Amino acid sequence: MRVKYLMVIASIIVGTAVLLVIPFFQPNLAIYITIIALGLALALQKYIASFVGHFVIKGSNIFDVGDRIRIDKVKGDVKHLGLFHIILDEVGEDEKLGGELTGRIFHIPNLVVLDQPVLNYSRGYTINEELTRCGYMFDEIRIPLKTDSDIKKGVEILSVLLSHENNKFLKNSMEAFGENLPNFAHDLDKGPRITVHIDEGKIWIKGKFVTPLKQRNQLRTKINLQFIERIREDKTVEIA
Repeated sequence: MRVKYLMVIASIIVGTAVLLVIPFFQPNLAIYITIIALGLALALQKYIASFVGHFVIKGSNIFDVGDRIRIDKVKGDVKHLGLFHIILDEVGEDEKLGGELTGRIFHIPNLVVLDQPVLNYSRGYTINEELTRCGYMFDEIRIPLKTDSDIKKGVEILSVLLSHENNKFLKNSMEAFGENLPNFAHDLDKGPRITVHIDEGKIWIKGKFVTPLKQRNQLRTKINLQFIERIREDKTVEIA
């Protein structure tokens, strides 16, 4: 594929050079060559922008192969960085498929990076104000409880489960980063972030936890199952 791109670029360069040289040998063709050159410039402007975008991505280190990113409304794992296109393995966004590969492949022109915000889930953290690659992210688990449940007890159970998972991550982080932990990891010392929201016919308890990027659904499922197991024999906390 790279050879193909190089052939296209070489053809464009040679063609442009020929158009620039012809007027010196055939002055009467200068006006036509100018019109053709302008037409080509307009026709190829997106390809030129995508070509420039490739070097912007490489030079600014916005993302690299293997990173999980979102560009505009598309989220996925970067599979290939071409001279004109980025290839993404699409990742689901909804609650049922969030974080899972959908099997669809997206080819996105590099020029999109020049005027669209890029969210990099793999490098969205800082150490001493510098971006770093981190295979973890904050995620949220939401559990609906019946309005007559002991909400405080439900919050305590969820808090214990999330603390256990966060402590494991903190231990792994300290082994990997030493004292230079990602800035967000210091928030884990404050304990899980649990919030309560009232909805029609139910009360939601929501908690944030840290999860490996590509194990998000598995960890969320594990926490849900542990919560269900904890309240199975306790009738004071019931899922709506």
